[in-house]
Amino acid sequence: MRQLVVNGNPVSLTANGRLANLADWNPDLAQTIAKDEGLVLTDAHWDIIKLMRDYYATYTIPPILKLLKREIARKFGPERATDEAINTLFPGGVTYQGSKISGIPVPMLDSELEQNHQVKKTETTSSTPHYRDSFEFQDRQIKVYPSGNLVNPEEWKEELAEQLAKKEGIELTGAHWVVLRYLRKFYFQYGITPMVKILMKHMREELGNEISDRDALYRLFPGGPSRQGSRIAGLPVPQGCIDD
Repeated sequence: MRQLVVNGNPVSLTANGRLANLADWNPDLAQTIAKDEGLVLTDAHWDIIKLMRDYYATYTIPPILKLLKREIARKFGPERATDEAINTLFPGGVTYQGSKISGIPVPMLDSELEQNHQVKKTETTSSTPHYRDSFEFQDRQIKVYPSGNLVNPEEWKEELAEQLAKKEGIELTGAHWVVLRYLRKFYFQYGITPMVKILMKHMREELGNEISDRDALYRLFPGGPSRQGSRIAGLPVPQGCIDD
């Protein structure tokens, strides 16, 4: 731990220079951290910093690079979302250096997180029971975490999803498959399983309001479109507040 003094107030930093308490962040502190990084913040920097902070405030997880670039392009235009433009502003990497200056955690892909660590921090109770440790499927033992998510996502197939859904008390229909396939598309495109707010936002943009309606999603997956959906879709536990 070390400390910075900003406007007469001591602020604790971790060994790698990140805020020990994210609530300590303020624009003056961001300027000080940026100076330590060899940067002078411009309006273009502040556009990205505000976008990253707003994203974190909305979803409780920081935006990974692909999602951040998508948001930059939507708000400021595609020319601002190129690797060259972003790296010019944050030569130390926007996900690492930018998140440090923005006072938010480092964005991480699901594959970069320890699944066991995620599961411990995730509510594992459900309105319907799911498998514990492992179960037999087509003469094979399929391992699952305590949350019910597959240990080895590559073992997933549609027939397995049908069995997983039945264990959850769900008979899969075409509407269920739209959501499950979208969850899997999102995961393989962005590297994270979307929590429900992110799922709804992206489904609404791509598939329309009807299928992305919150009540409709919960009718399909009463245990939570992200929590229960990720189990049936063979994906890791979503980061963040999941189904809040």
